[in-house]
Amino acid sequence: MSRSSGSGGQHVNKVSTKVELLFDVLKSQELDEEQKEKILDQLDNRINKEGILIISSEASRSQLQNKNKAIKKFEQLVTKALQYKVVERDAGAFVAQKKKRLKAKKKHAQKKAMRKKVIPDKENNLF
Repeated sequence: MSRSSGSGGQHVNKVSTKVELLFDVLKSQELDEEQKEKILDQLDNRINKEGILIISSEASRSQLQNKNKAIKKFEQLVTKALQYKVVERDAGAFVAQKKKRLKAKKKHAQKKAMRKKVIPDKENNLF
C-alpha cells in the first residue's frame, strides 16, 4: 500500500489507498513450467526483469476497493494468458468444398440443358 496520486484533497495526503499487487511468476509453486512461459510471454509488458508481475490500482479512494480491483484484474490477466488459442483450420478445405459444390451445380445445369427442346439450325446444316 502507498499513497495515491490525484484528486482527494487532504485525504490523499494522509491515507495510503494505492494498492500494488506483486506476483513472482518464476517462483510460483502453483504454476507448471509451461504456464509460467505463457504468462511471461503474454504479460511481458507487466513483468519486470526479476519475473515479478506488477498490478496496481488507485482508481478509488478506498483501499479495500482498490485491493479488490487489483485482485480481480490479476485473475483476469492470468486467466486470459493461460487460455489456449484456437487453432485456425486450413482454408484449403473450404476451397475444395466450394469447387465440389460448383462442379455438382454445373453437372446439374448440363443435365437440365439436355432436356430442352432442340431447335433446328438451317444455317449450319444441323438437321
